[in-house]
Amino acid sequence: MTKTIEPQRINVLDDKGYVILHDVMGSDLSVVNAARVSYDKKSEALTDGDRRLIAFLARERHTSPFRHAFLQFEIYAPLMISRQWHKHIIGSDHSFNAHNESSRRYITEEAAFHIPEADAWRSKPANSKQGSGATLDVGEGTLLTKELRKHVEQSERLYEDAMANGVAPEQARLFLPAYSMYVRWYWSASLAAVCHMLNQRLASDSQYEFQLYAKAVLELIKPHFPVSIDALVKDVDA
Repeated sequence: MTKTIEPQRINVLDDKGYVILHDVMGSDLSVVNAARVSYDKKSEALTDGDRRLIAFLARERHTSPFRHAFLQFEIYAPLMISRQWHKHIIGSDHSFNAHNESSRRYITEEAAFHIPEADAWRSKPANSKQGSGATLDVGEGTLLTKELRKHVEQSERLYEDAMANGVAPEQARLFLPAYSMYVRWYWSASLAAVCHMLNQRLASDSQYEFQLYAKAVLELIKPHFPVSIDALVKDVDA
């Protein structure tokens, strides 16, 4: 059963980005009843026994009952995050995922870019191929922010000139800096798939910016599936 909800939004990153929860289908009770159908049983209200069943399903990795609940999000994030997020659809064993992204082949909305502040630049991690190390010196960060802003402004000018000269939007977009540019997409996924993403992207070695988006997703969905989230998502503290 789909719940009629008011879209719930959390701003992320530099307040250009956001996560909106648009639709929810199901609840913790949906998970329980999907599991109990094997025995031709159904719960009308969540009991302590149902809570223990959810914990058992999660602990033993019986994920199919969690695939009967669905969520739909709208996300606005830098392309570097979008491309990582998309891996959870292409590489996941949870097939109940859908991803539809806005395209500059068809639209020419004003471009927005993520430009870290001077105190937000991070060094390479010492002992890992992913994640970040310590925050860089503010003086160095100031220079990096200035250079990135200059690069973005120049790229926007080239893009606008190409568009003004009649270049096709699908080619003019080549002038735009890719990884810092914001893109908008809809993501619909089962509860199992969403929690799979959260377990990977809430981890401390995940990219920090993605961690912020994952925390927003967690905050939005936990009121709708409190028992399942506690069982499925590791080290939940939100």
